[in-house]
Amino acid sequence: MRILLIEDDAVLREVMARNLERAGHRVDPAGSVLEADHLWRVQPFDAVLLDLQLPLHERPGSAMGNGLSVLREARARGDRTPVLVLTAHNRTEERIAGLDAGADDYLGKPFDLAEVEARLRALVRRAQGTDDVAQLGELRLDRRARRFALGDVPLDLPAREFEVLCELMSPPGHAVSKRQLSDKLSSYDEALGDNALEAFISRLRKKLMGSGVSIRTLRGIGYLLELEP
Repeated sequence: MRILLIEDDAVLREVMARNLERAGHRVDPAGSVLEADHLWRVQPFDAVLLDLQLPLHERPGSAMGNGLSVLREARARGDRTPVLVLTAHNRTEERIAGLDAGADDYLGKPFDLAEVEARLRALVRRAQGTDDVAQLGELRLDRRARRFALGDVPLDLPAREFEVLCELMSPPGHAVSKRQLSDKLSSYDEALGDNALEAFISRLRKKLMGSGVSIRTLRGIGYLLELEP
């Protein structure tokens, strides 16, 4: 998953980002209303973690804003990215305000980071219509364990190749454009170019040879993971 983490506490933000990245996710952190709004507009995400108490800017002494304003702006422009709101001490009024503004779920502080990841997976499953386990022929993906297998044999992949194949399996048989793959796999300050993407696809094709599953190029569209005839 590519996650937008909006949290003003720098220490908590760093801990959460580090743990989510260790679990294999890509995390873009934001610590203010303006930074969060900018990132959400220029980059597609699979899910958003949103704290409600945010400064307008990250400058010392900045006036306090409200994370709900970022959420309302996103929903107003038609963005349906799943949002998990982080509320202070699980206060009822904050939960209600978040859900009314368009949030999909909430979690009170303090929280367990494993529960945060589990809730995010559930939100993304619901939004994408996918399950933790996906299968196409002999190819099997366990999203929770972040593992691929061909039959009973584990398919060990470097991180970027795993992410490309995971996108093609979300869901299997669904065409994915080069732009979508680039957006999901690029870092904020370094875009994944077509040549690099084609190199990942080429390596994956070699590793899938003989499995009955192949990656087809759809000219002018992107890529499709499918069973071979």
